[in-house]
Amino acid sequence: MSKKPSKSSGPTSKVTKGKAGLIGVGLDNDDGHKRVTTGEQFALVGGSQETHERMTETAMKTFEELKRRDRHLETVDPRELAEIIHRSTPN
Repeated sequence: MSKKPSKSSGPTSKVTKGKAGLIGVGLDNDDGHKRVTTGEQFALVGGSQETHERMTETAMKTFEELKRRDRHLETVDPRELAEIIHRSTPN
């Protein structure tokens, strides 16, 4: 008896609630300072002071927007999340 292949989770698949988190990595640090910021569902590491501050502001605004929309990171569509992150990124 052969097993049927499981369906992959594509863009039209139903998203089930599970664990999710965001990770930000800054690669432009040249001052030797180790920067780490963590939250309940995110971790940000590295970067120059400016980059790390931008990542932190982006993460905070992203979660504020998810809350405003009454959405959760575990269930939000990846395209919607990308749009929220893009809008939450400071200029």
